[in-house]
Amino acid sequence: LKPGISDTGFADKVAAYMGHLKEQGLMEGWRLTRRKLGLGAPGLGEFHLMIEVKDLAQLEQAFERVASRREPVEGFHFGVNSLVQNAVFALYRDFPDSFRNRGEERF
Repeated sequence: LKPGISDTGFADKVAAYMGHLKEQGLMEGWRLTRRKLGLGAPGLGEFHLMIEVKDLAQLEQAFERVASRREPVEGFHFGVNSLVQNAVFALYRDFPDSFRNRGEERF
């Protein structure tokens, strides 16, 4: 978080933003966690926001809506983005994929 930003104020803004996206059908769920006792990999922040989508098409729809920079989502996005610095992003998915064939891999 940027200096002087309240941790609970940040959590409230995240809840409003993620709640809006979920209400719009642009995600299935979300979760905000916080590092405890200073334990965590170097370079990762104190907070970890996870979003769950049903597929990459839903993720793309969410991205397009947020990237449009139109209200009301722009206000929610700014409400969170303006509170953080040095954000790090990653994209993960469940593994193994349900369509993964086993036994014929060539490594």
